[in-house]
Amino acid sequence: MSRSTQILKTMDSHIELIEATRDLVGPIEKAIRITSLSLQSGGCIFWAGNGGSMADALHMSAEIVVRFKRERRALSSVALGANASVLTAASNDYGYETAMARELQGLGKNGDVLIAISTSGKSKNIIAAAKAAKSLGIHVIAFTGQNGGELGTLADVLINVPSTETARIQEAHSLIEHIICDHIEEESTSWQRNST
Repeated sequence: MSRSTQILKTMDSHIELIEATRDLVGPIEKAIRITSLSLQSGGCIFWAGNGGSMADALHMSAEIVVRFKRERRALSSVALGANASVLTAASNDYGYETAMARELQGLGKNGDVLIAISTSGKSKNIIAAAKAAKSLGIHVIAFTGQNGGELGTLADVLINVPSTETARIQEAHSLIEHIICDHIEEESTSWQRNST
């Protein structure tokens, strides 16, 4: 197979999966509603992921705090694990699997939202963070692949991209996360304007 054929095959695989994510419009709308209501009520959107999903968590948290497309007031969002001192201290004292849960227990409150990202739905530290969220009255939105794994069973909203290929799942997650950020921002400019 030529290199150009391989490239086109990868692009086709991406396009096919993005088309399949159209079936997730319902859960995406629920995620937008939950996150917007939380922010409007003074809540915070927490993000948790490992590796590429951690990069997504940092990226999307920044979109919410700073801005996505529109000029507006800053909104509250935190990527769990971004504070290296907290992450390493909690990992050293309690174990890596509980580090993000520990951070969430210190920062989170009833009515906040945790967006938990795990392509397999099996990441133990993300599952622990989701369990901590549930105990605090924090809504859990899970981004996974395939059937959602154990993480999916803890979610108030499950956005499970229908694939087992990590790279394609991450690409779809990024698109959906941007859609959520866009709608959060659109709705926030309306309620921020009405509150002034």
